[in-house]
Amino acid sequence: MKALLKKDIFVLLRQMRMFLLMIAIFAMFPQGNMTVFAIVYCGMLPYTAMAYDERSKWDDLAAMMPYTASDMVLSKYVLGWLAVGCATVLSALSNFVLGLFVTTDFSPSALLPYMCMGFLMMAITMPLMFRFGVEKGRMFFILLMVVVAVGGAGLAAGLVDFSKRGEVPKTVLAFIQLGIPLLSAALTAASIPLSMAMYKKHRYG
Repeated sequence: MKALLKKDIFVLLRQMRMFLLMIAIFAMFPQGNMTVFAIVYCGMLPYTAMAYDERSKWDDLAAMMPYTASDMVLSKYVLGWLAVGCATVLSALSNFVLGLFVTTDFSPSALLPYMCMGFLMMAITMPLMFRFGVEKGRMFFILLMVVVAVGGAGLAAGLVDFSKRGEVPKTVLAFIQLGIPLLSAALTAASIPLSMAMYKKHRYG
């Protein structure tokens, strides 16, 4: 699996060098929309790697190599986890350095929901990508993005309204601080074996 991960990282660095640099810059912005975009988008990098695999017929070649379905699937999950984790750490470090020079209300725990959102996107969409391929699975992904965007906008508007009144419901805080990480972990645990099953069905019928 380590070799598969190295292959994906090399391909992404070679094909998307400037774009990845932009994502890193966005992650270093003071906490805001750019940070959310950078962290969540990193969870989509496995789809880009899968798209390159499809175009180059990599799966056909990999079938002749000693790689199991578990190796093929887990390498993509690990790629996404590493990308989201790196963006989160980069954002935390940049905000910490900024806090040395100016007064901010930044807390590293504030990045946890963003990181979990990236993991959630992967957990929900990866089985679809492995079952239908990136091109067909992209339709489901776009639909999910619309749902998340609408839901996120509604949640943000509600939080802004509550913050203006000087109060945020404890249930909302509990969901953000505990519910989202638990949901992310639970869906990821269910997503991995499902993706393996979908990959086998897609590849071997």
